[in-house]
Amino acid sequence: MINVDLAQATIEAMEIIGDDTKVISSIEKSHAEAGLEIYDFKVECKEKHFPKPITIKWKVPCLNVKGVWKPTTDFSKRIQADWELEHMESRISIDSPVISLFGNNDENVITFACSNAINKLQMNALIREEDNYFYCHITFFSEEEQPLEKFEAQIRIDTRKIRFSLALNGVSDWWASMPNLTPAKVPEIAKAPLYSTWYQFHQDLDLDLLLQECKLAQELGYKAIIIDDGWQTFDTNRGYDYTGDWQPDRIPDMLGYIEKIQKIGLKAALWYSVPFCGKKSKAYNNFKGKFLTENHRWAPVFDPRYPDVREYLISIYTKAVKEWNLDGLKLDFIDDFKIYEDTPLGIANGRDYASVNDAVDRLMTDVMTSLHAINPDIFIEFRQKYVGPAMRKYGNMLRAFDCPGDATMNRIRIADIRMLAGHTAVHADMITWHDTETVEVAALQLINTLFGVPQISVFLTQIPEDHLEMVKFYTCYWNKNKTLITEGDFTAFNPLANYPIQKVSNHEKLLVGLHDNQVVQLDKTFESIDIINAKISDNIAVRTTSNVGNYNFTVFNCQGKTVDTGQLNLKKGIHEIIVPPSGLVQLTLNT
Repeated sequence: MINVDLAQATIEAMEIIGDDTKVISSIEKSHAEAGLEIYDFKVECKEKHFPKPITIKWKVPCLNVKGVWKPTTDFSKRIQADWELEHMESRISIDSPVISLFGNNDENVITFACSNAINKLQMNALIREEDNYFYCHITFFSEEEQPLEKFEAQIRIDTRKIRFSLALNGVSDWWASMPNLTPAKVPEIAKAPLYSTWYQFHQDLDLDLLLQECKLAQELGYKAIIIDDGWQTFDTNRGYDYTGDWQPDRIPDMLGYIEKIQKIGLKAALWYSVPFCGKKSKAYNNFKGKFLTENHRWAPVFDPRYPDVREYLISIYTKAVKEWNLDGLKLDFIDDFKIYEDTPLGIANGRDYASVNDAVDRLMTDVMTSLHAINPDIFIEFRQKYVGPAMRKYGNMLRAFDCPGDATMNRIRIADIRMLAGHTAVHADMITWHDTETVEVAALQLINTLFGVPQISVFLTQIPEDHLEMVKFYTCYWNKNKTLITEGDFTAFNPLANYPIQKVSNHEKLLVGLHDNQVVQLDKTFESIDIINAKISDNIAVRTTSNVGNYNFTVFNCQGKTVDTGQLNLKKGIHEIIVPPSGLVQLTLNT
């Protein structure tokens, strides 16, 4: 056992737990600085075989722990007991191998992460009621994926007294510094608002109406479109029986149609469900016997361990990008590449990889190499939960998981992804609302996504005029502040309260999103300060900890109409600003 005293938390009783006589394992500290330790974990097998699970385990006292942050826990960031729930799973296309315990002022208590972002890991940090300790662990080899002779990984443990989000940023930078996890280039179009067809059309695409939508979307400030499910089939049953062939049945002149969209001024992308091969497709018969499972609830799942499966999938995407002059792809359901109960193991019967995760890495690496050879600026969207460090190698747009009509969930998921995404573009789930909703409440769907890249999925040609004005105002506002939002210093406060305040800033400007009736604290002077009243009450409370300065202010409603102007001296104290629901106040330093 190893006892390690760190700056904030004290790690106790670190040990290796496993029951495998054919394996020699060790863990040694390889790096140490104030509050930051890195350990090398090594495994050597006496002979090549499938290792049994090995767990690295330690405990820390429950001191000033308010909650536990995991990559996709959404609303559930509370402390959990050791008799609760299953452990968090991480692998190439699910989550990220990191957990952070945060304190009562959002400070980092302990953040631990693993370098192995490809293979399956189980992780957790659970409190034991008998002694009020958190028991942290990382379990390797929890599934029989492939026989091994040697294995190495690093574990990074951060107990520095910094914000927990900064500790997560540090983990993201650590992963990005690894040669096998170098993030993909992010083209400018990946950081632009886009129009999606999914929530309004679903699979029933009306091509003439869609062109009208594209024209209006472009006029409102949207720069790209994703044509989602439905372009490849006339089937509208929301199923995947016809996936696998990817012929443009609904849009037979795909090249001509894409050209029409591009002439309007939008970049164009198509949706693909990567792993699925429907039983009504020709590909299903051609690849019979080369599936990870045929018992998936939606469709048989391709086995990427077969080289001809990988070649086929790569050819689908490269042919489409070449022949239809596509600007991007939405590659969906990658998390369904995994081991199922009926998945055969090992290298056999033509499989050149034993590990499904390694095969996915090879597939996606080759996909991106091939696509970049055609279009170096192609944009690729991935959806939560496959937004981890390995996925950043291939996708340059990471989107919040589907949450139609749920503005709060969209906000939370965007913030959670941003903390680990580095420079990779983080997109909102497509926003949608009922067309008879009040404009102020409809606006909440959009302004809750402004700290990511907005995506919209409503019939723009059919929504009320005041809704259209709202969409135009906030879309133009986002485009004007794009650099600040996508490249500025981002902070989301109070995770257990669902990030009721968000801020992004650079040297000149601060943008604040106020999503609940809380107090915005200002600690320094900026040339300009924007505060979005992302709620339905009309008061904004600001607390200044020093004399910040004298500002001119302009108040806008959610349709962009000026409703008030004046001056505000932000001296030390509490200040109230009246802003309409879903409106915006802009403050400019009076020099």
